Amino acid sequence: MNTIALVGAQWGDEGKGKVIDILASSADYVVRATGGSNAGHTVVCGENVYKLHLIPSGILYPNTVNIIGNGVVVDPKVLLEEMASLKAQGVEFGKNLIIDVRAHVVLPYHKTLDELAEKAKGKDAIGTTKRGIGPCYADKSDRIGIRMIDFIDPDTFAQKLKSNLALKNKIITAVYGGEPLDYNAVLDEYNGYAKQLAKFCCDTGAVLYDAIKADKRVIFEGAQGALLDLDSGTYPFVTSSHPITGGFCAGAGVGPTAIKECLGIAKAYTTRVGAGPFPTELNDEVGDHLLNVGHEFGTTTGRARRCGWLDAVILRLAVRINGLTSLAINKLDTLTGIKKLKIATHYMRDGQRVDNFPADISLLERCVPVYEEFDGWTEDISSVRSYDELPQNAKKYIDAVERLCECKVSMIGVGADRDQNIYRDR
Repeated sequence: MNTIALVGAQWGDEGKGKVIDILASSADYVVRATGGSNAGHTVVCGENVYKLHLIPSGILYPNTVNIIGNGVVVDPKVLLEEMASLKAQGVEFGKNLIIDVRAHVVLPYHKTLDELAEKAKGKDAIGTTKRGIGPCYADKSDRIGIRMIDFIDPDTFAQKLKSNLALKNKIITAVYGGEPLDYNAVLDEYNGYAKQLAKFCCDTGAVLYDAIKADKRVIFEGAQGALLDLDSGTYPFVTSSHPITGGFCAGAGVGPTAIKECLGIAKAYTTRVGAGPFPTELNDEVGDHLLNVGHEFGTTTGRARRCGWLDAVILRLAVRINGLTSLAINKLDTLTGIKKLKIATHYMRDGQRVDNFPADISLLERCVPVYEEFDGWTEDISSVRSYDELPQNAKKYIDAVERLCECKVSMIGVGADRDQNIYRDR
């Protein structure tokens, strides 16, 4: 079986797009199975920079089939805008992109409700991207969602949109005091999108099943990260789906035995976007260094990311809930020039040692990280391509990651470009 899942091992933004792009060069299929346009991947290829949100990273390879699975919530407007942007960069779309007919559709009322609900929470806002992802997943669970199979059928879409919009407008106006959406305007606009996307829709689960049976090389592309998982993450400061290995099973329509390996992607430090506790966060010169040297600004929102030391407690959780077989550590080069480096080995709370990531956010907020300290390095490592060529202190840092997380590091990123990598287990 020739399958591998790539997942984020932190709060997302770990550089998954780069790693997926590397593996996609030899893949037959790349599958996106969770999340929506609230996620983003940046792929750097020479002077070309590709910004991806809904479309899998394999789209840069014309012979790779890219699947948007049933677990993704698809914003048709954003998807078509993304396709147009990529076409302007020379990317072609044909049989290399397919969308599952069971995927749910993000509509204007989802985005309106997302923004109004977040605003109403005031200081308790969780920092959503306001892309309508949560409300769309809520409709899916409430069994009133509109799927792609409904969306591309004009009569079914008109009927379901009318029913849903009548309900949503009541909530928008009566609960939040907002302006109602016009049914005919939404219908006309989105019928236009449906006509453009209909040719890409099919039962992708069946396609994927046949591909795996035929021993095709399949990459399951993760979005966001383990700490944003709806069940295992820092709830309620999480996303609305399951960006972990198990999420691929439900969101791509495959069984767990279909996934042979799982590669966790992490940065050599930690970042997160939005609100919520962050034990190793740095609000000092080192934090500014990580922000600016690491170019830590969101692909989707442009928001500055919060930055902090690497947290082994988080990575151990990611190893456990994903069943990671190895780790890829990105942006090791960003640490160059920092005199003393730190990794959180565990926490202390009220005089008690905490080795496992707490489920209770109020308890996590009282956790104080305990660090192991390392000497840094000043050598430029961006052109290093073998582990032996790394500065001794950089190797000690990676060795510590393996020891503290109980997971081997098979790949190390030393720059943004797709060829700036060190492979320890090809």
